[in-house]
Amino acid sequence: MRNIPFLMMALAIMLLTSCKSNKKADNPFFSEYNTPFKVPPFDKIDTTHYLPAFIEGMKQQKDEINEIVNNSQPPDFDNTILAFDKSGKLLTKVSKVFYNLEESNTNPRMQAIAKELSPLTSKHYDDIALNGDLFKRIKSVYSKRHEMKLDSQQVRVVEKYYRDFVRQGADLPKDKQDQLRKVNEQLSMLALTFSENLLAETNKNFMLVIGDKKDLEGLPQGVIDGAAEAAKDAGIQGKWVFTLAKPSWIPFLQYSPSRDLREKLYRGYFMRGDNGNKFDNKETVAKIIRLRVEKAKLLGYPSYAAYIIEDNMAKTPSNVDEFLMKLWNAALPVAKKEVLEMQRIIDREGGKFNLEPWDWWYYAEKVRKEKYNLDDNELKPYFTLSNVRDGMFMVANKLYGISFIRRTDLPVYQKDVETYEVKEANGQHLGILYLDYYPRDSKKGGAWCNDFRSAGWEDGKPVDAIMSTTFNLSKPTANAPSLLTFEEVTTMFHEFGHSLHGLFIKGKYTRTAGNVPMDYVELPSQVMENWAGEPEVLRAYARHYKTGEVIPEKLIEKIQKSGQFNEGFITVEYLAASLLDMDFHNLMAPKDVNVNEFEKKAMDSIGLIKEIIPRYRSTYFSHIWDGGYAAGYYVYIWAEVLDADAFNAFKESGNIYNKELASKFRKYCLEESGNDEGMVQYRKFRGMDPSIDPLLKRRGLD
Repeated sequence: MRNIPFLMMALAIMLLTSCKSNKKADNPFFSEYNTPFKVPPFDKIDTTHYLPAFIEGMKQQKDEINEIVNNSQPPDFDNTILAFDKSGKLLTKVSKVFYNLEESNTNPRMQAIAKELSPLTSKHYDDIALNGDLFKRIKSVYSKRHEMKLDSQQVRVVEKYYRDFVRQGADLPKDKQDQLRKVNEQLSMLALTFSENLLAETNKNFMLVIGDKKDLEGLPQGVIDGAAEAAKDAGIQGKWVFTLAKPSWIPFLQYSPSRDLREKLYRGYFMRGDNGNKFDNKETVAKIIRLRVEKAKLLGYPSYAAYIIEDNMAKTPSNVDEFLMKLWNAALPVAKKEVLEMQRIIDREGGKFNLEPWDWWYYAEKVRKEKYNLDDNELKPYFTLSNVRDGMFMVANKLYGISFIRRTDLPVYQKDVETYEVKEANGQHLGILYLDYYPRDSKKGGAWCNDFRSAGWEDGKPVDAIMSTTFNLSKPTANAPSLLTFEEVTTMFHEFGHSLHGLFIKGKYTRTAGNVPMDYVELPSQVMENWAGEPEVLRAYARHYKTGEVIPEKLIEKIQKSGQFNEGFITVEYLAASLLDMDFHNLMAPKDVNVNEFEKKAMDSIGLIKEIIPRYRSTYFSHIWDGGYAAGYYVYIWAEVLDADAFNAFKESGNIYNKELASKFRKYCLEESGNDEGMVQYRKFRGMDPSIDPLLKRRGLD
C-alpha cells in the first residue's frame, strides 16, 4: 500500500471533515441535482467541491465493496454482480463532471487537483481490481453462470466482469499485484504530465506574431480577421496572431505564399513536446512505453498491443498490422503521385526548391483549384456553424424522428456552450445535449464526445443520457459569424454521431450498456459523416450567411468531384501514425527508448516519404499517451470499413433516409450495441459481413 504524503493526507482529512459538516448546503455533489433534467449545476459547482466529493465517493464505493465481500449469503447475480455493477454512484457522478471539464475548461487549481487525485484514484481502483475476496465471489458466479437461470444479458455481464478482473491482475500472486499497483500509479501520473505539457505547448508556448501587413498577403479576409481577434485576445494591439489551433494554422499554411513563415508556424506545431524545455515530452513518453511493456508482461502478454487488442474486434496485433499495411501499400503510391503534381507547379512557377511538409497545404490548394476549380473560401460562406448544426439535427430527425429543442434555462460551464433537449418522435424526453464549439486556452485541442451522465438503469427504470460534445472550430469575427471549412463540417457530424450513440443506448447493466470494443467505437460517429456531403443534405442546410442563398449546384458538383482530393496524403499521414502507435506497443521487452530515433526508424521501415510526417508525432500523440487509444489509433480506419459498408446499404436502397434501415441501425448498432460482440451486432443490422470495397472506392484506393 502506498503511503500518501502527510500534507496531502492532512488536506484530504480537512476537506472531508469540512464537507461532512454541511454537505447538502455546500457541495452540490452530495445531493440530488436540483436542476431541470438533473443536469450538473455548473453555476453552483466550485473547484473546492471536487476533492471532498472524490474522497467521499471512494469511501462509499469501498463500503459497498465490503458489503458485497462480507455478505453471508452464497454469491449470486444480485448480491455480487449487480451490486458491484451499481456501486460507486457518487464517484461516477463527480468524475464525469471533473474529468470532462478538466479537458474542456481547466485552470491551474483543477490541474493541481488532478495531480492530487491521480495516486488516490489509482490506488482505489487497484484496491477493487485486486480484491481477492471480491474476485472469489465473482469467480463463483462465473463458474455457475449457466446453472443460475440467468438471461443472456446477465450471463454476458458476469462474463465481462470476470474477464475484467483477470485482465486487471486479480489472478496474479501478491508480489506481482504489488508491482502492478506501482506501474498503474506511475502510468496515471505520467499521462497527466504528458497532457499538461501538451496543453502548454499548444496553447501558451508558441504563437506567430505578424506586424507587417505585407506578410498577410494571400490570406482570406476571414483568416486575417481571425488573426486580429487572436491578437486582441493575447493583448497584442495592431498586429495579427496565428496559433497552433487548427482553425488558425491550417488556413495560414493553405494560403500564405511566405514559405519561411509557413515553415515557422508548422515547425511550431510539429515540434510540440520536442523542444528540450521543461514541457518536453520525450522522457515522459519513454517512461510510459517502458511501463506499458512491464504491465503487459506482468499480466502474461507478449506486448501491450497484444493485451489491448485481445479485447477488440481485431483480436491480434498481427491482424491489425496486416490490415494497415494492405491500406498503406495502396495509399503510398497515390501520395507519391500527389507529390509529383505539386512539384510540377513549384517548378512551373520557378521555385528552386523541393516540396517539404510545410509546403503541402499551400500547393495542394493550388492543385485543388487547377483540377476542380474549388477553393475552401467559396464554400465557407455556406457553412455557418448554426446552419451546419441545424443540418445535422435535420439528418437525425429524418433518420430517427428525434428533435432538438434549444434550452436557455440549463446551467453551463462556459458562456459559449449551447444546450438542447432531445425528444423522440412521440415527444418523449430522450436526453440532453451540450455543444461546446470554440478554442480557448483552457481547452485541449481536437474534438471529442463525453457524457455528464450515461444512459442506463436505476431503481427499476431507464435513465436518460446527458451528452457533452466538444470542438475547436473557427470562431466568429467582428465581421462574420463562425464560417467552417468542409473538414470542420464533417468533424461536427462525426462527434454528433458519438452523441447519438450515447443518447440511444439502452441496457440495464453499466458494464454492457453501450460498452463496445475500441475498434467499434468510431462506427456511430464516422457513419454520420457520410450524410454531411450528400447533395440532398447540402441543399437543405448549406445557405449563404449573407443572402440565404442555397449552395449552388456547381459547388455541390465540385464537392462531389473533389471527394478523393488529397486522399493519398490524408490516408498516408493517418496510417503512418497508426503504424507508429503499433510499433511502440508491439515492443516485447522493457527498454529505454530514444523516442525520436524510434520514430524515425519506424517511419523509414515503411518508406514514409519525406514530404509527409505522421499525423501525430510521438511527443504530441495525445490519443495514445493520455487519450485511451493506446495500440488503438488504427480503430478509425477499421471502423471506416464498417461505416462505408453501412452507408452503402442506404445508398443501394435508393433512399439515404431509409427509415427501415435507420431503425435497424439504431436498434442493433446503437441501442443494443453492447448486447453482443461488435461484429455480431453489425451482422444483425447488415445481414452479412462488411465488405472493404466501399472504403477502398471512397478513398480512391481500389
